[in-house]
Amino acid sequence: MELTKEQLVKVKEQLIEQINTTFPEEKKASTIDQINGMNDEQLIEFLKQNNLIKQGESPNQQCIFCSLIFGDLPSTKIAENEKAIALLELNQVSEGHSIILPKEHISDPALVPEEAKELAEKVKKQLQETFNPARVDLINSETMGHQAINVLPVYTQETINSERHQKTPEELAEQKKKIEDQPEQIEEAKTEEIKEKAPEMKVLTDKDMWLPERKP
Repeated sequence: MELTKEQLVKVKEQLIEQINTTFPEEKKASTIDQINGMNDEQLIEFLKQNNLIKQGESPNQQCIFCSLIFGDLPSTKIAENEKAIALLELNQVSEGHSIILPKEHISDPALVPEEAKELAEKVKKQLQETFNPARVDLINSETMGHQAINVLPVYTQETINSERHQKTPEELAEQKKKIEDQPEQIEEAKTEEIKEKAPEMKVLTDKDMWLPERKP
């Protein structure tokens, strides 16, 4: 669906109206500032990612995270447990930036299941071992009323509000492969370390063997 300049202005107004109507008071101002700060291209990308525009339809309300969880939108899953899934973020702040999504639509941060937090810790360790950042931060966030945990590798001074870069499906697939291959690399490194520490075994010959003298 192609939107004109006038339509984009109208959509932005509708989004702000929706935020004023449904968002908690403490989050309204920052969210509206974020929407107002988007240029046309960023706004269109935001609408597409949140499944708010479809071909032949007018903008509509639907939670992007629920769409990702149920497979209605393409995503790159790197881990999962009973209560949550871990996806590589499409618009990444830094390499390996991922999000942990509870499988239920949860808007209250206090209700985020422990399994989601455990998965966040697991992915944090994976990203640290794979990409070797200075550290990995866990940051709670909310989009369209759905709680999420950002797993953000920090290489220099990146924050959740830093500039984002959209990744291609090929780039996401490459990152996923690096993460999946990491356990094998760690195991290979451990094996090599054991070999290096193991004492060298001498090959014995008949000259090295001592036998008592045989008496008739």
